[in-house]
Amino acid sequence: MRRLILAALLAGCSTESPLIPAESYRDTDAPIASIASFDPARFQGRWYEIASYPVPFQSGCRNTQALYGPAPQGISVTNTCLKSGRTLRIDGTARVTGPGRLEVRLDGVPLVAPYWVLWVDEGYRTAVVGVPSGRAGWILNREPAIPADRLEAARRILAFYGYDLSRLRATPQNAG
Repeated sequence: MRRLILAALLAGCSTESPLIPAESYRDTDAPIASIASFDPARFQGRWYEIASYPVPFQSGCRNTQALYGPAPQGISVTNTCLKSGRTLRIDGTARVTGPGRLEVRLDGVPLVAPYWVLWVDEGYRTAVVGVPSGRAGWILNREPAIPADRLEAARRILAFYGYDLSRLRATPQNAG
């Protein structure tokens, strides 16, 4: 059960499930698009979750990270977070399905997550990821702390695609 909860937390699945919010955090009438110039090789490596849209089971989770690497069938995925002093982890794979679009499958989870890269800065240091349904979205950064200018740019991207910025929540990234 813990693996399924973490999987839904970190994958942002858009399929109906009691583990993810039925509501959307964005105006689904607003257009949404992934970036055309996405480079999966440059996206690989460690990303720190700087902010996300809250889900009930994410309460108390901190130091959330995603690690992407090469895999025979696409990209390997390892998601971790610290909750109540314990590190939770789930592994899986991602497959590129179009420019800036990934299909994420996590081990032991029957759901597939459409993971759209909405923006990444030129240096692949900060990224904004969302799902078409608007039920999930993230600001990711290569370091645990993000410069104010890139955070503002990421927030503007979310707003442009109809996400409600008042519901975006910072993810604690510290040793505690």
